[in-house]
Amino acid sequence: MQFHTLNSIVDTFFTVLQFFDHITWTYIAVPAIISFGLLLSFKASWFQIVKSPKIFSIFINFLKIGDSETVRGIRPLNAFFAAIGGCMGISNIISVCTAVQIGGPGALFWIWVAAFLGMIVKYGEIYLGVKYRVAGADNTYNGGPMYYLKAVDPSGWLSTVFCIAMCVYGAEIYMFRVMTQTIATGWSISPLIVIPVLLCAIIWAGQHGIDQVGKISSVLIPLFLCAFTCISFVIFFNNFEKLIEIFGLIFKHAFTPHAAVGAFAGSSVLLTMTQGMKRACYTGDIGIGYASIIHAESEESVPQRQAILGLFGIFIDTILVCSLTLLLILVTGLWDQPISENIIIATALSKYIPHIKIVWPLLVFLLGYSSLIAFFVVGKKSASYLWPKYGAKIYTVYAITAFLVFSFIGTEAHILTIMSCTGGLLLLINMYGIFKLRNEISFSLK
Repeated sequence: MQFHTLNSIVDTFFTVLQFFDHITWTYIAVPAIISFGLLLSFKASWFQIVKSPKIFSIFINFLKIGDSETVRGIRPLNAFFAAIGGCMGISNIISVCTAVQIGGPGALFWIWVAAFLGMIVKYGEIYLGVKYRVAGADNTYNGGPMYYLKAVDPSGWLSTVFCIAMCVYGAEIYMFRVMTQTIATGWSISPLIVIPVLLCAIIWAGQHGIDQVGKISSVLIPLFLCAFTCISFVIFFNNFEKLIEIFGLIFKHAFTPHAAVGAFAGSSVLLTMTQGMKRACYTGDIGIGYASIIHAESEESVPQRQAILGLFGIFIDTILVCSLTLLLILVTGLWDQPISENIIIATALSKYIPHIKIVWPLLVFLLGYSSLIAFFVVGKKSASYLWPKYGAKIYTVYAITAFLVFSFIGTEAHILTIMSCTGGLLLLINMYGIFKLRNEISFSLK
């Protein structure tokens, strides 16, 4: 009886949380992204389009730069890979699938819109993160929204709320849950073995800071990009006629309701828009502030140049990888089938790649690990901002507890709602700070 009562309380709590998540994203966060993204784009003279050749050139130049003897900060590319390593992972090949499963094919169009407008928002937050950063211990920098929010609210109240939310967000319980279940199920290993091993791996990498995270991600991310892109294009080539039809559905249902089909319950235009933009912000860290904290540690002294890397990261993470993922489940016809988002991409690939379900847990681990350690380090830095002496230790205990608890309590949908609500709060606080300081952002690349 007591167990049944506890389940009822948990279900009620998540029902209320899902309601607030829906209201926040549908009526506040999504309009804010669109309006502020347009405002910044006009202010920057559509910088993300007009300056695209220069943006690409700056990124290529960073690839040519080796280690330097700069006393303070880490390599700009290590910061870039640490940031994109946190974004590019399970969210790109698993959680993003729910955008189409709930909102229909048109959700992909709104992911593109969010990415396009989000580029300029992310540029702004990284620019301000570098501009307002301060020197830290051990020849590092500390920066991010909590520092430039102090210029907006000298009392520090906004910075404190932001850091508390980022501490929650930094313990990426959704990715941890998906990873442990995928590995345990795919390889028939007990979760009681997988969970502690993964926890130890996260804590080990987290002790070495963002530079170590960047080095790990700089190996994993390019390997994944090459493999996933090649596999996707082979499948698209074999389904070229369907692909043309899919693009028609994407643009049609971005602006018109989609009726129920298969296991798909149907969607309104508002639901399609919300799902697309919400998942784009989650997968690409658009406006949430996580990337600003990481990029602020770069040795690069010119904010514009470091911010360019963040802008380019949106292109790789959201426009490229998320598009490939969703096009795969659309072109293979699995998007409207009752298949869990955890295995839908593996199911799509299994039609073309033998034994993919055996390899899938390894792929999930490699991608998820880079994300988990990046978020964990950002959470520690946020906790250290709140409590300089004991913050990192307290946060480590909190993160371990959260990972353990949510490995066994709630569903993936419940846990994703927690991350979505927290991300929505971070986005609104961060975008308010960027809006107030918008006149301090320079878009000059001279």
